Amino acid sequence: MPMRLKTPMPSLDGATEWFNDEGFKPEDLAGHPVLIHFWAVSCHICHEVMDEVVSYVHAYKDHGLKVVGIHMPKQESDLDVKKVKKDIQQYSIVQPVAVDNTHAITDAFENQFVPAFFLFDKEGKLTYRAAGDKGFKNVKPKIEELLGINQ
Repeated sequence: MPMRLKTPMPSLDGATEWFNDEGFKPEDLAGHPVLIHFWAVSCHICHEVMDEVVSYVHAYKDHGLKVVGIHMPKQESDLDVKKVKKDIQQYSIVQPVAVDNTHAITDAFENQFVPAFFLFDKEGKLTYRAAGDKGFKNVKPKIEELLGINQ
């Protein structure tokens, strides 16, 4: 069953590796709106939307939004951390990225999809979740609604 709205944000414990985490501690997310983005190196749609997801880091940082990527392997070849590093470089991913090779974070979020998006308010409660390219179309408006930005 998918995580219900208003559910508190699960722990980000269990990552097998982190990238872009200099100075980042998951507890620093408290008191901020947060977008958790699940993706995989083998996911074509993930690659199609990555530039826009990265743009949210820059566009909304002054509004307090924090973005965290979770690399969720969907197949055996996704376990290769070198591929994750390559995607981080190729798509200029600047947000912290957890490599979830054991699906500890994925399971905590009750997630089965990539790409998947979980938006939490300043109190750490889930306000929106979506998956795939159709769900992605609503992510930006939901972020702006949460941040109180006029659309």
